[in-house]
Amino acid sequence: MRTLFIGIITAMLTATNVSGQVNPMVLSDHQAMVRVDEGKAYLLLPVQEKEEYANVRMIVGNENVRSFNVRLAVDKVDYYVPLKVSGGELLDITFHGDRRTTGAVREFACWREMKRSDSFDTANRERFRPLYHHTPAYGWMNDPNGMFYKDGVWHLYYQFNPFGSQWENMTWGHSTSKDLLHWEAQPTAIEADALGTIFSGSCVVDKKNTAGFGEGAVIAFYTSAGQSQTQSMAYSTDNGRTFTKYAKNPVLVSDVPDFRDPKAFWNPEIQKWNLILAAGQEMRIYSSPNLKDWTYESSFGTGYGNHDGVWECPDLIKLQVRGTDRQKWMLICNINPGGPFGGSATQYFVGDFDGKTFTCSQTDTRWMDYGKDHYATVTFDNAPDGRKVAIAWMSNWQYANQVPTQQYRSANSVPRDLDLFEYKGQTYCGVTPSRELTALRGKATNKLSPTCELVIDMKGNADITLSNSKGEQLTMQYDETAGTFSMDRTQSGEKSFSEAFPAVTVAPTHGAIKQLRVFIDHCSVEAFDAEGKMAMTNLVFPSMPYDQIKVKGGKFTVYPVL
Repeated sequence: MRTLFIGIITAMLTATNVSGQVNPMVLSDHQAMVRVDEGKAYLLLPVQEKEEYANVRMIVGNENVRSFNVRLAVDKVDYYVPLKVSGGELLDITFHGDRRTTGAVREFACWREMKRSDSFDTANRERFRPLYHHTPAYGWMNDPNGMFYKDGVWHLYYQFNPFGSQWENMTWGHSTSKDLLHWEAQPTAIEADALGTIFSGSCVVDKKNTAGFGEGAVIAFYTSAGQSQTQSMAYSTDNGRTFTKYAKNPVLVSDVPDFRDPKAFWNPEIQKWNLILAAGQEMRIYSSPNLKDWTYESSFGTGYGNHDGVWECPDLIKLQVRGTDRQKWMLICNINPGGPFGGSATQYFVGDFDGKTFTCSQTDTRWMDYGKDHYATVTFDNAPDGRKVAIAWMSNWQYANQVPTQQYRSANSVPRDLDLFEYKGQTYCGVTPSRELTALRGKATNKLSPTCELVIDMKGNADITLSNSKGEQLTMQYDETAGTFSMDRTQSGEKSFSEAFPAVTVAPTHGAIKQLRVFIDHCSVEAFDAEGKMAMTNLVFPSMPYDQIKVKGGKFTVYPVL
């Protein structure tokens, strides 16, 4: 099989290419300093995930140039993270753990295990790392951010912690692809500054140079998460490789504590830009002629949908209604908690939008995906052929920090094309696996493999079981009469990391399922009605891959992923 992920940081770290022990300057029971000598490109920081965060301030020429949090090892090393250094930096480290249980600072394992190296190991060490889903080369990832397509390249930014595989130190990581499936890691795109860490947001391609940064410039909007949450802007003149932050940030402020996740888009109907963002449990809509000066237009949310958690990561897109010449608008609203089976999930609203106000035409709560592991769903700007291509974060806040990986945590869903379809007089979101996925198909077989697409032609009610010799199994059931599809992962494999993980998820099918498409990877199972009327995304962690399949009520074909 081809390697589907290429790391920007390469080579293997071995004992032969690192230097010796660090001698800290211990200042108190909670503080130490380390002077970085000139030498190799990285200082490798040893992480122990059970420990409390230590705060590290990097000081150069008596100026604080960087600050971040990392769980430095006290007893043993779980893994390393790289800190780019040039030599001469002073690291001022403050520990927050209880010294009565962790012992004396001078005796911490981190001083013995800090290493210098010219490279950092990103070779896969995780048996659960997906083959054909996007993952970070290392570290923590959550929401997809700033996605856009330009000059034949798909750009995916994401919430990234470069100093550990749990949530912290939010920056924008960056990966690129020419086919939505083979991703190449790029250098970190946008890092924290005096306004705060870098939370979620969006990118647009400014084709008409409305902002004055150049025709075709890429403009990023993101939440600066400082003492308050404000909205900032940055621009790129090299197709999103590097960004310059706007000198007059922030561009939007509010007195609402949860004020974040700006999604900007060009609206040809008003010949202006619109921007939608989350403010507590509502979405606020703005307009602008130049991406710099924003006018508040309206809010949406009161009386609609689920309000059991905070609203986050909105999107507002215009979609074709299948089989008609009509188009309608759809507002995407991610919520945490409040999902149909606990934790985080993606709801949506169908209606009309005039550039100022979104008017919802539904009264019920509707979910884009009925699995446990589909969140922060947003679409790519400037996608070709007018497509609306979405990608989700494939995890759940109930257990995302505890899933059984350490080199990295979290993957993205397979890409999905969105549209609208009608059923019994109502309009629903259609979710279809993006056409690029068919290029992965190998020769058809009847033998299950750890990374494959399973296609089942249904004959009515169906029962599907994936299993292994350890007795672990994942079962799927289609009830044609009830109009439901379910997935049971209660016996799917490793589940001890969270009581919230074992679950049975159930989705309405909005009509008969004639063909089911199931995408199986090392840690996930994503099931779709082939006509896009049902989607369900769930993580699984079997101790060995599922290699047995039983299907009752249908004929199956397996396409190994190449």
